[in-house]
Amino acid sequence: MNTIHLDATDLVLATLLVLLNAGASLVLHLGLHRQVLWAAARMVVQLLLVGLVLRFVFAAASPAATLTIVVLMILAAAREVAVRPSHRLKGGRNFAIGAAAVGVSSVATVVLALMTAIQPHPWFDPRYAIPLMGIVLGSVLNSASLGLDSFFDGVTTGRARIEAQLSLGATIHQALAELVRSSIRRGMIPFVNQMSAAGIITLPGIMTGQLLAGMDPIEAAKYQILLLFLLTGAGGLAAAGAVYMAARSMTDERQRLRSDRLS
Repeated sequence: MNTIHLDATDLVLATLLVLLNAGASLVLHLGLHRQVLWAAARMVVQLLLVGLVLRFVFAAASPAATLTIVVLMILAAAREVAVRPSHRLKGGRNFAIGAAAVGVSSVATVVLALMTAIQPHPWFDPRYAIPLMGIVLGSVLNSASLGLDSFFDGVTTGRARIEAQLSLGATIHQALAELVRSSIRRGMIPFVNQMSAAGIITLPGIMTGQLLAGMDPIEAAKYQILLLFLLTGAGGLAAAGAVYMAARSMTDERQRLRSDRLS
């Protein structure tokens, strides 16, 4: 495959588009120029730092270095899952749920892909493991956070209905069943939409990158299909795991709804 190297001129030309947006914000009084410029500057610094770190990690090809980067990525994703819902469990339980949901689902999915379909040598090769983990984590954290947000909102707004069912003899699992299902469904919808649009409306990122690198279109399509299936499986696990753990955290041994645990 042919690699296209970018020079400073290419990046400067792309920067003009960002400056154009900031200028339009000023002219139209949108109030977004500072946010656009700050986000762009932050993105550049973050990506360059990540590129520098990954250059050393790739050169080291060490399982310990790969594991350290993966753990840091999972912790960062867990924090995003914890802070995104409008309602949160007290005592850092949101973080624990996020870490368990995204950690188990992403690690299981990435290890499965590395050991079966991709099979790099060694299997923990950071050039494969870290980018694949990044792609999977970016999707599963969105799925888990959507599921949690939907569940906690449902508990808050439907508290009277849930407690009415409990007073009529329903178990806590029966009273929360429909809310659990709808929350998991909401977490899965982005993956369904992504698969439905792939190829007809959009060319997803992995396929586009491989086409630009010179890969045969059919081979690029195979990799994209594999990736979308992996993301869907991981997203389902993350959404279901996060919602079920949240439901367990909102109940006690006496079959009561513990809405007091929400902040």
